[in-house]
Amino acid sequence: MAGPLDGIRIIEMAGIGPGPFAGMMLADHGAEVIRIDRPGAQAPEPVLGRNRRSIIVDLKHADGIATVRALVKTADGFFEGLRPGVMERLGLGPDTLLADNPRLVYGRMTGWGQTGPYAPAAGHDINYIALAGALHAYGRAGDKPTPPINMVGDFGGGGMMLAFGMTAALLHAQKTGQGQVIDCAMTEGAAVLMAMIWGFRGLGIWKDERGVNLLDTGTHFYDSYETADSRWISIGSIEPQFYAELRARTGLDQDPDFDAQMNPASWGPLKAKLTALFKSRPRAHWDALMETTDVCYAPILSMAEAPAHPHNAARGSFADIGGMTQPMPAPRYSATTVPTPTPAPKAGADTDALLAELGLDAAALKASGAVR
Repeated sequence: MAGPLDGIRIIEMAGIGPGPFAGMMLADHGAEVIRIDRPGAQAPEPVLGRNRRSIIVDLKHADGIATVRALVKTADGFFEGLRPGVMERLGLGPDTLLADNPRLVYGRMTGWGQTGPYAPAAGHDINYIALAGALHAYGRAGDKPTPPINMVGDFGGGGMMLAFGMTAALLHAQKTGQGQVIDCAMTEGAAVLMAMIWGFRGLGIWKDERGVNLLDTGTHFYDSYETADSRWISIGSIEPQFYAELRARTGLDQDPDFDAQMNPASWGPLKAKLTALFKSRPRAHWDALMETTDVCYAPILSMAEAPAHPHNAARGSFADIGGMTQPMPAPRYSATTVPTPTPAPKAGADTDALLAELGLDAAALKASGAVR
């Protein structure tokens, strides 16, 4: 059985980061994703580039542009991650491609969006989440803002948001026959990911100051702690019943200081006590005491450790694909089976097959340099 997007064809303009992640999400769940690579293209990122077909097209060649247009005519969706105006200059802008294929969903992935003062400027994840009001919230009290690698802008607010937008617009196109353009800005996606925090702020229960709030390491019951063997654990005992379980399992129910769970004045001293407590025993001790309980506990695993953990192993959360450990597709479905992904193809691996499907003269196009 194929994934829920089986039968959907998506054309992807090769790029880096969030665009390939969106393509991976769509391909992981059954869509046929065809990547348009450029001559001299580097090898695709091995995880983000999985589950694809690839054709090399010279976009500086008129016949190359014609080949892309012919391919997009057969597709349900198309997406690109270039700066605003680049696709129009190539002759592959949304007006052109939607005229060729009125049902087409045309996705545009940028950091700042297609319009606005920042639109033509370069940027990276750290800049996008900075402007969104997100980066300011990440970090400990008294310390500088700390970017959570590039999870929030590139992948959560960018690639995941584009995959969702593409899927929503594809459903609309199936019902109405009408395609459209998706303007996916990582800055706005990062802001949306902060929706609950904006709600807390509006209610007056979230401060702009870092590291003093419920979920940003301000409390003693929602933080990471070092163990005696220099490893780390996570505690998330927010609700009263979970906090009570934490106290009972660690003997802290005998310490009346811990009664004041929600008193911000107590958080610092109680965190110091927990720091000393967890530092007194190795991680295995705390695992045995609190794993799979209602403490809301988990060991903090490295990437080397995570695939072998019994829970992840039982669910098959990771797999060896092409000699490389990778996360398996998520989420899962009851009625459709998402197969194990295939390794990222070499650039141009499917050029001949795709040209044959389009009924184009592969020999002539390759001789002219329009395709490789």
